[in-house]
Amino acid sequence: MPITRRRRHPAASAAAGAAVLVLTGSCAVLSTSVREDDVPDTVSTALTGEPVTLRLAYTDDPPTQALVDGFTRRHPGVTVELERTQFSDYVKTVKLAMSSDDPPDIAQYNTGAMNSLVPAGLILNLDKHSAAYGWEEAFPSSAMDPLRTDPDAERFGSGSLYAVPGSLSVLGVFYNRDLLAEAGVEEPPRTLGAFEDALEEVHAEGTTPIGNGALEVGGFQIWNALLNVTGDEQDYRDWVYGAPGATIETPAAEEAAATLTRWAERGYLSEGANATSDIDAQADFAAGGSAFLITGNWAAAALAEEMGEDVGFFLMPGPEGPVPVASGSSVSYAVSSQSDHPDAAAAFLDYLGSPEAARIQAESGFMPVDPEAAGGGGGVMGDIDAGFARVIEEEGLVPFPDYAAPGMLDRLTPGVQGLVAGVRTEEEFLGSLQEEWEGEHG
Repeated sequence: MPITRRRRHPAASAAAGAAVLVLTGSCAVLSTSVREDDVPDTVSTALTGEPVTLRLAYTDDPPTQALVDGFTRRHPGVTVELERTQFSDYVKTVKLAMSSDDPPDIAQYNTGAMNSLVPAGLILNLDKHSAAYGWEEAFPSSAMDPLRTDPDAERFGSGSLYAVPGSLSVLGVFYNRDLLAEAGVEEPPRTLGAFEDALEEVHAEGTTPIGNGALEVGGFQIWNALLNVTGDEQDYRDWVYGAPGATIETPAAEEAAATLTRWAERGYLSEGANATSDIDAQADFAAGGSAFLITGNWAAAALAEEMGEDVGFFLMPGPEGPVPVASGSSVSYAVSSQSDHPDAAAAFLDYLGSPEAARIQAESGFMPVDPEAAGGGGGVMGDIDAGFARVIEEEGLVPFPDYAAPGMLDRLTPGVQGLVAGVRTEEEFLGSLQEEWEGEHG
């Protein structure tokens, strides 16, 4: 079934593009006629077989190329041209690209960009395609919820669907089996207290307990992992999604920050963490420079290749034991509302939930969007599969804190650096985050 679409007049398109080109980090809403003129009247799950070329803009995440290759083998009439951008430049670049006269058909989803692109009507509302393909049943709700928002992109977690997950990630703790054994730690800690005891035992042995790249996102990932298991899950979701009256200035968030400060004071973090990048912290951990590394499963493939059976993984434990809550996200993809081939683009999104795509996702070190496709492996991937399966089963996958506002990353990173250096209090750190949140949602 062909799609009937009402295209904008070129002059209107150019004007809308120019308006978005001057966007900063704040949300700007263009004329609602953009949205109304470019919603498809009908959708189809059948491709015509005619040659189609799709352009896909993405950043550093590894599954993209392999997923595209799998999709085009299944649909040889479709060609996908990849446009890769460094992560640090992606938000700015994708805003400019999606608001231009010739936008890519598909773009890797980023909340910071969607805060302006969705209200401008430049991202396709996927509700009709979701109903046609049955995506509600094909993808876990905890992975889909962060990709929903209202038309003004003021509150996430509900509303219409604007992207589909292409692979999932989960935050946890990697550990070096040999270094723990040398320190007398016989098994991965099952409570937060036991984890802190393990940090002290490793430190007493003369080994760095936690490798960390606080120069980038590694620092706030420690705080985030602690908050996941000590705070109220719904309160945290409300804050990230922009629910009215939500706040991060809670006793649990303060205690998580205080724990991070205490660990830094006791020398549990790697020396020079504030000047260390994530990739350098990962390389140091792989070389035996630290006993633990708190990061996501995206590091698993490289660590397994370098460390073999010496590396393991567990979710951050709670005060009383394992908690099936962890931050994670998806490498997700949105469709331009200006695409001439929205059905072909949606077919690529649908492919992301297939068994074939699940194998590709798993081989890339990410978790498949089909949770039943995970599991069965050994080593560190088996550890990750087991933890991830419980998180998905209990619907405990929560977003990362930088999803809360476009500028939140710029508050989180230096804020945690201040905690690590001992020059910022927990109250100042959380107050800065809440100030950024209220500037976006208040």
